[in-house]
Amino acid sequence: MEPGGAAATPSRRLLRRLRDAMAGTGSAQSKLDAIVRMIAADMVAEVCSCYLMRPGEVLELFATEGLRPEAVHNTRLRVGEGLVGVVAATALPLSLADAQSHPDFAYRPETGEEIYHSLLGVPLLRGGHVVGVLVVQNRTQRHYSEDDAETLQTVAMIVAELAATSELIPPGALGEANWPMLRALRLEGVRLNGGLARGSAVLHEPRVVIKQIVAEDPAAELRRVRAAIAAMRQAIDEMLAADDVAGGGEHRDVLEAYRMFAADGGWTRRIVEAVQSGLTAEAAVQKVQDDNRARMAQATDPYLRDRLADLEDLGNRLQQHLAGRSLTAAGAELPDEFVLFAREMGPAELLDYDRKRLKGLVLEEGAPTSHVAIIARALDIPVVGRVGNALVKVEAGDTVIVDGDEAQIVLRPGEDLMQAVSARLEARAGERLRYAAVRELPAETRDGARVSLNINAGLLLDLPHLDETGADGIGLFRTELLFMLRERLPNVTQQVQTYRRVLEQAGSRPVTFRTLDIGGDKLLPYMTSAHDENPAMGWRAIRISLDRPALLRQQLRAMIQAASAQHLRIMFPMVADCAEFDQARAIFDLESARAANQGHEPPSRVEIGVMLEVPALFFELPQLLPKVDFVSVGTNDLVQFLYAADRNNPRLSDRYDSLSGPVLRLMRQLVAACDDHRVPLAICGEMAGEPLAALALIGIGLRSLSMSPAKVGPVKEMVRSVDLGSLAPLLADLDELPSRSLRGKLRDFARDHGVAA
Repeated sequence: MEPGGAAATPSRRLLRRLRDAMAGTGSAQSKLDAIVRMIAADMVAEVCSCYLMRPGEVLELFATEGLRPEAVHNTRLRVGEGLVGVVAATALPLSLADAQSHPDFAYRPETGEEIYHSLLGVPLLRGGHVVGVLVVQNRTQRHYSEDDAETLQTVAMIVAELAATSELIPPGALGEANWPMLRALRLEGVRLNGGLARGSAVLHEPRVVIKQIVAEDPAAELRRVRAAIAAMRQAIDEMLAADDVAGGGEHRDVLEAYRMFAADGGWTRRIVEAVQSGLTAEAAVQKVQDDNRARMAQATDPYLRDRLADLEDLGNRLQQHLAGRSLTAAGAELPDEFVLFAREMGPAELLDYDRKRLKGLVLEEGAPTSHVAIIARALDIPVVGRVGNALVKVEAGDTVIVDGDEAQIVLRPGEDLMQAVSARLEARAGERLRYAAVRELPAETRDGARVSLNINAGLLLDLPHLDETGADGIGLFRTELLFMLRERLPNVTQQVQTYRRVLEQAGSRPVTFRTLDIGGDKLLPYMTSAHDENPAMGWRAIRISLDRPALLRQQLRAMIQAASAQHLRIMFPMVADCAEFDQARAIFDLESARAANQGHEPPSRVEIGVMLEVPALFFELPQLLPKVDFVSVGTNDLVQFLYAADRNNPRLSDRYDSLSGPVLRLMRQLVAACDDHRVPLAICGEMAGEPLAALALIGIGLRSLSMSPAKVGPVKEMVRSVDLGSLAPLLADLDELPSRSLRGKLRDFARDHGVAA
């Protein structure tokens, strides 16, 4: 047996002794001294030391059994310095049989630790923060087992509780970010959804305050946790049976993922084992959450990091069932207008809140591909993510401004800024009223040119925007979101259900389905791919579909079945040459013949098109246009490829303009080529939704634009205010206009001619 084998799991006797030490009389320092002695004895370790966080991210030795007493309060390490600093920086356990050979070992002569060879260190975690490090050491080269690490992590919860609830950690120890400031503060983040919002801060704090860590009656705690798990699973089943999700769609996909997590035997087993070791049910759930958070935070795969929010949500819901009440702010009395703050959250948690009152969302973590970001975009809620330490810089009730367009928030803004924001919000409200007034009117210029305005969509949540905006149809339906919201590849039946619902809700209005545009920054959890140095121009979209033809065949099969007796429009993304289109079209023809052989009623009409995003395809238009039913331009990728400029690189964002001479000349030639072949042409990139850019596009002959739902009103207002005859002279000779950008001249034209752009 290895040394310390008797402590394979934390003994209930040790936990009770530690609990009694915390409850006893004496100073916090004396309690900590007693605790390290108990841990060393129980784990058969010659040394047990506790380091706590001090201001400036410095770890100070606060108590030790085995090292020299004079080192206490004199030995300090920066976070990341030495083995103790590594544990604090990573928030992960560290087990070494020969610690002194590790490259991060830092020798401190005042401690006398040179005679100790093996080391096991674990972080002290409290409320998602590392508040210190707990270490045991042995003279021999001891190979600490996973059970040893589990033991130390469990008792670390008690030490963290003592440190956080006593005078041991002073204000400022976790950095100034942990102590809210009363002055106005502007914080930068990452744009997850645009828009402007104002409201009172509401903190999403579902984590429970653990009042008791050590169980009095482990058997009773085990019954409690099992009952709570069963109740949580039943509640998720009931959510799945609700009318608004029973028919399928993204909400159901999310909840199905929760049901899968809740049924995971490994997750529940770890909670049960923590209870059996002597913890209360609440402490056991918190321990498993802390373990998951520490492991997932180190993951480099963006999907795995995003799934941390889903695991957090599940643990929080289990805590709610243990408490028998709502522990989230969603169940509390909320302000009429509020901005929600969270470290990270699952999409089901967001849906718990009253969406009429919820005006904005601020996340300390968050990524564009996270479930909560996808749902927030569908609900048109401004979201700023990656706002460092937002939760500890804001107080509940603070006035907050969320500017999703500029990816920043302002806490406790001054009166001048509040007035400016109020004016902007009032102006936007007035604009919405104007847009609503023209919703039923045609998008027609003053001299009679009709323009088709469509929306870009990707979720069933987007479909109501068709009626709200008066759009003519869906010019781009991003099918990849159906795949990204699931934990495994959706089968043909599941895809058929979604595509059929889209067509049903669209009614007589056309829907253009784009086949999978995955890869790049849009990763699927169940599909591994090699790392691309330049993902935007790497293995993505049609390239993946043609290399994995079964994936494309299943998707096309589902679309054909879903569009039985209906109009079906499909376009292939990222096509670089005619050969790729020919391959994709051949696969569609195979699936169409297969459906006919199996007796499926075919679509009443089929149109197959292509997205023009790769400049090389422009030079194959004479060969391409006779083969396609329509062309749709993805201006986002086309412009960045045309200029070899990453559109997500802030250093290049202002260098190249989509309203440049080269871009508009290319568009004009494309319009002429499509007109010659009588092939409909549309734009579905960001240019289509910017009124000034849309003005240029219709001026050179574009008559079909697709954009985000919020942009339909402004673009329609622009269309109805312009006379193309007066615009023609400006765009007559693009070669004579500035090549860098025509934006200034177009803006002058709009001002001089009363055009709403």
